[in-house]
Amino acid sequence: MDSWSLQDAKAKFSEFVRLVKAKGPHVVTLRGKPEVVVMTIKDYEALNAQRPSLLMLMKSSPLANMDLDVERSSKAREFDL
Repeated sequence: MDSWSLQDAKAKFSEFVRLVKAKGPHVVTLRGKPEVVVMTIKDYEALNAQRPSLLMLMKSSPLANMDLDVERSSKAREFDL
């Protein structure tokens, strides 16, 4: 992934956007450290669509159909606040 300093990205913003559209996501650095990733809306939506919900992750678990025998004590625990 290509990297640009914030100053360079600001100074050459049109070129920066063109490269993001042509080559994909680019990292923007601030004081030499990676801070943000700039990507097209198409790439962002594709990335966001891949994220399954917690419910879907739980349903796809190999343990999803496992029967668990959960027993709870009727005795309340005591603790100091």
